[in-house]
Amino acid sequence: MTLKASPDPAHLNWPEKTRELHNHHFDSTIWNDFVFRDDDIIIATYAKSGTTWTQQIVGQLLFGPDPELAVAEMSPWLDLRVPPKAEKLPVIAAQTRRRFLKTHLPVDALVFSPQAKYLYIGRDGRDVVWSMYNHHFNANALWYAALNDTPGRVGPPIEVPPADIRQYWRDWMDRDGHPFWPYWESVRSWWAIRDLPNVLFLHFNQMKRDLAGEVRRIAAFLDIDVDEARLATILEYCSFPWMKQHAGRSVPLGGAFWDGGPGVFIHQGTNGRWRDTLTPAEVAEYDAVAERELGPECARWLATGER
Repeated sequence: MTLKASPDPAHLNWPEKTRELHNHHFDSTIWNDFVFRDDDIIIATYAKSGTTWTQQIVGQLLFGPDPELAVAEMSPWLDLRVPPKAEKLPVIAAQTRRRFLKTHLPVDALVFSPQAKYLYIGRDGRDVVWSMYNHHFNANALWYAALNDTPGRVGPPIEVPPADIRQYWRDWMDRDGHPFWPYWESVRSWWAIRDLPNVLFLHFNQMKRDLAGEVRRIAAFLDIDVDEARLATILEYCSFPWMKQHAGRSVPLGGAFWDGGPGVFIHQGTNGRWRDTLTPAEVAEYDAVAERELGPECARWLATGER
C-alpha cells in the first residue's frame, strides 16, 4: 500500500483513503460520511484478533468499572454493512459521550483522522484462523441471512464452512483470508503507520501476558487517569473468565447470531491450538509466507508480539 502524502503543520504524512471495499460484511463508504470528533477512539483489527476484548477494556476505562456496561451497543462496528449506514450514522452521531468504534478495514479503505486515536491489535494468523473457524462454524441461519440476504451485498455470499478445520486453513492460506477478506494487506497497511503519534500498537500475546501493563498503556495513550483501586476492578471485568460468563453484554446482539449463545463468540482466548493440527511443513509454510508478505520485522512481531 502506498500512502499519499498529506502533511499537517508538523510535517507528518497522514494516510488517505484510496479505495472502497465491499463484500458480504463490508461497506467502506460509510467512512466518507462519518463526521469525526477530536476525541474519537478507533479500535482496528483483522477479525478475531482481540477486538471485543479491547472494546471491553476501553469501555471500562472510560465509563467503568461497571459490570452492566453494554459495550456491544456502545461501540458499533462502523464498516459492517448491516444495519445500513443510513440507520447507523444517526445513532452514532447522537452519542454524547466519548465514542469508541471498531473497524476491520485496512488503512487505505477508511478515512483517517489526525485527531482521533487508533488502537491496532495484532494476532498471529494461525490463531486468527482457529478463532475464526469457531466463530463461523457456530453461526446460525440468522447470521447468514443478515450477511447474505439483506440489500446492498456486493460480491458472492459467505458460504457454510467445511467440517474439517484443515480444509478451512488450506482455503484461508491459498486464497488469502477466504472466506472473509485478505489478511496480509490488512496487517501491512497498519504496520506502515505504526509510528504515527495517534496510533498505538497492541498485540494479543502481550495482553495475555501482562493485562495490567497493557491496560495502563491504553489508558495513558487515551489520556484517561486511572487510580489503582479502580484498575483492579477494571482488570476483573476485562478478564476472559469474567467476559465469557457475562458475554451477552459485549457480544453483538447478545450472541443471537451463534448457536450456543454469546459464550461461543468469546470462546477460549487461547493461542497455539493450531499446533495440534498443522504439520511442521505447514507451520514452516505459514512462516515463510508471513515473512514474504510482511517482511521479517513485522512477521516476527505478528508471531510473538515482541518489537
